Amino acid sequence: MQTKKKMVSEFRRAEIVDAARTVFARRGFAHGIIDEIAREAGIAKGTVYLYFRSKNEIFRAVLHHDMKALKKETMERIEEARSLKEKIAAFTLARIASAEARKDFFLIMDSESGGLALTRSQYHNWLREPVMRLAEAIEKAVEQGKVRPVPAEKTAWMIADMTRGTIQRRLIAKSETPPAEDSAFLSDFIWSALAAPRGTLRSR
Repeated sequence: MQTKKKMVSEFRRAEIVDAARTVFARRGFAHGIIDEIAREAGIAKGTVYLYFRSKNEIFRAVLHHDMKALKKETMERIEEARSLKEKIAAFTLARIASAEARKDFFLIMDSESGGLALTRSQYHNWLREPVMRLAEAIEKAVEQGKVRPVPAEKTAWMIADMTRGTIQRRLIAKSETPPAEDSAFLSDFIWSALAAPRGTLRSR
C-alpha cells in the first residue's frame, strides 16, 4: 500500500513539474502562477500545494529534474563514445541539444534574479561527474601520447565552460544553427588545440 501511495505521489509531482516547465517557458517565472500550473496539469490548485509549498520550490524541482536528466544523458553518451575526440563531441552535443530542446526554460534558468538563476556552484555540482569522466579520458589520452600533455581536470572544466558559452550565445542570439553543427564546430576547435602535433604520436 505504501509503495502504491509513493508511486501516485511521484507521478503527481512529475505532472506538476512538467506543467510548470511549460508555464514558466511560456510566461516566464514572474508571470507563471500556481493557478496556471494547476490548469496545465489538469488538477486543482490545492493539489499543487500538497506537493510544493511555493512557486520557487516548484521552479527548483523543475531545475533539479532537468539537470538530473541531462547528467544521465551526458554520462550515457560519453560512455558510448570510444575515442577522446568522440567523447568530447558527445559531451558538447548532449548539452547543446538539451538546451535547444528546453531553450525557453534555459533562458529563465540563466537570467532570473532573486536567487533563482543557476549559480556557478550548482553548475559545477551538476556537471562534476560527467566532467570527471571526461577528465579520465583526457588523462588516458595524454598517457598514450594521443594529445598534448595538458592538465586533465582543468581541461575538462574548460570544455564544459566553452560548451556553456556556446549555449548562452545560441540562446541570446536566437541561433537557428542545428545543435549538431555547433557541437561539431566546438568539438573540432577543442580537438585542434588538444591533438598532439604530427610526428609526436606514440604507439600504444
